[in-house]
Amino acid sequence: MLSSAFRRNAVRLSGQGRIILLTLLSPGASVYASDFTDPAPPAVTKVPEAAVVPEPVIFEGLTFHAAPKPLSPDAVTAEWPRFLGPTDNAKTTETHLLDRIPEGGLKKVWEMEKGNSYTSPVIVDGRLVTFNRFDDEEVVQCLDPETGRQFWAHRYPVVYSDRYGFSNGPRASAVIEEGRVFTLGVTSILTCLDLATGTKLWQRNLSSEFERASYFFGHGCCPIAHDGKIIVPLGTTDQLSVAAFDQVSGKLVWGTKHEWQASYASPVVASLQGKERLLVFAGDDSEPPVGGLLCIDLETGVLHDAFPWRPDKYESVNGSTPVAVGEDRIFLSSSYGKGSVLLHLTPELKWEEVWRALDFGLHWTTPLLLDGHLRLKALQELERPTAPCLVSTDDDAFTYNDKVNRLSLIQEHRMIMKALEGGVSEKQIAEALDLDVRKIIQGKNLLEGLHPEVVQILKDKPITERALRILKQVKALRQIEMSQLMVSGNNYTFAY
Repeated sequence: MLSSAFRRNAVRLSGQGRIILLTLLSPGASVYASDFTDPAPPAVTKVPEAAVVPEPVIFEGLTFHAAPKPLSPDAVTAEWPRFLGPTDNAKTTETHLLDRIPEGGLKKVWEMEKGNSYTSPVIVDGRLVTFNRFDDEEVVQCLDPETGRQFWAHRYPVVYSDRYGFSNGPRASAVIEEGRVFTLGVTSILTCLDLATGTKLWQRNLSSEFERASYFFGHGCCPIAHDGKIIVPLGTTDQLSVAAFDQVSGKLVWGTKHEWQASYASPVVASLQGKERLLVFAGDDSEPPVGGLLCIDLETGVLHDAFPWRPDKYESVNGSTPVAVGEDRIFLSSSYGKGSVLLHLTPELKWEEVWRALDFGLHWTTPLLLDGHLRLKALQELERPTAPCLVSTDDDAFTYNDKVNRLSLIQEHRMIMKALEGGVSEKQIAEALDLDVRKIIQGKNLLEGLHPEVVQILKDKPITERALRILKQVKALRQIEMSQLMVSGNNYTFAY
């Protein structure tokens, strides 16, 4: 138990002339910024000075087919050090590699027999690392990406049987950072290996050391490496929700105390309100089912705010990684009928809801943010004719998608006007949005008579067309005053 390690003292943060008392929005949960001690710091092994970087060798299960073709002189490559890439959003700066997949598919360079897992490979400095289960062992392999030959392998025993009959292998992909490989096994074995030699630098059993709470499918989220720390969502009987460990020593640096457990969505770092912050989408086995988005200070582990977002069904989990969409906003999505929500982090570091789309939910998939839109790019690759466009961070965005539209009236108006300016006809827009064409024609004058500052204040607010007509009946200063009152009261109705 960690009860002796945590002293439950609430703290206050002073800054910019104000005092902020850390509180929690979700009912029933408790938050403390707590001191802590590490219950079992690991033994650390240094790479021997005489250690030699091994040459890659052929291993059982590897089949080599043909050497890869040389890259284009214009090719730009990039590393992929963790599950969703270097920026945790499934994007890469690579280009001039391949225009399209040729008919008949890509030609094989090599292939290997893979164990059980839900992990993906990661690659840094010409080293490709995989993490799988073979028989009763979890195995980390470091391979040459061009030949498939093995530089080294590290293995350790594991005892785990999935309670729902799914794979018994690891769920979390390896993470490579500063010459080290970090893996988190299905039973919460956290391991640090030397990338060059495969030397085990340290290892921890987080499940026994911190008394992990029960879970549905094992430890499933990927750790994240940041500023000398390896950060792991946990969830313990003593409510250690998130823990940061020193990458070199393996010692606990800080812990965030909260009742929400680790989910199957991986943590990400996003720039919000001018500073990088840790986002953890939590929620696993609990009765009643609880979970949501935690916003955490990366240096101290102090919890800024928690937004509840979890299906009501007991046998449910959060599995879709949060996506930063710009303007201090985060997109969240869950399955089991919960749907999606767009959140904004205020200057006071509190979550506020921008909109929700209960009819659009993602279970495990992480959406792509492209050109200011969240799209399911995979649908287009599969030649599906439509894909939902849920979020626009630009007022001038417009798509022909069969769309689930949750934009504000003013944003929608600007999108339509931009399309008209680009040569799209009123009829085409009406058909795309399933509206009467007369509605499009009449709406072109929506903002006439409104002061520009009013438009700026209300551009992303759910104000109605009827309320805008009332604003147009008063002078500019009164328009601004009324708009500010609506925002402060969070009420944009005609009656208000």
